[in-house]
Amino acid sequence: MANKVKVVLGVIGADCHAVGNKILNHAITAAGYEVINLGVLVPQEEFVNAAIETDAKAILVASLYGHGEIDCRGLRDRCREAGIEDIMLYVGGNLVVGKTDFKEVEKKFLDMGYNRVYQPGTLPDIVIADMKEDLK
Repeated sequence: MANKVKVVLGVIGADCHAVGNKILNHAITAAGYEVINLGVLVPQEEFVNAAIETDAKAILVASLYGHGEIDCRGLRDRCREAGIEDIMLYVGGNLVVGKTDFKEVEKKFLDMGYNRVYQPGTLPDIVIADMKEDLK
C-alpha cells in the first residue's frame, strides 16, 4: 500500500449515518486508493490530524443530517493553519436543512474552500472519476 494515494474519509460533526460511508470506503478502496476511514461523528480536527499523519492527498467529508453547512465551515482554514493548505477537500450529502437549490449549496461550499461538492444521491463512480482527475 506504500505507493497508493491516501485519502481520509469520514462523516463530520454529530452525524452518525454510516451506510454511505461504508459504500464510499469500499468503492474508493476498490478503485486503488488507500482509505483512512474515520467513521462517523468526526470532528474537523480529526480529519486534519489524520491527513497530516498519513500524508493524505484528499479529505472526503460526508454529512447527511442537514447540518453540514455548520459542521464544515472552517475546515479549509484549519487545513491552512496546519500546513496542508493544498489538500483537496470533497464534501457531499444532505448538506443543508430544507429544500435549497443545489447550485446555491454548491456555491456556498466552494466559497468555504471545498474543491468538489456533491449532491445527495451522487454515485461513488462520479467521486472516483473526479479524484482520478484531481489527484494525478
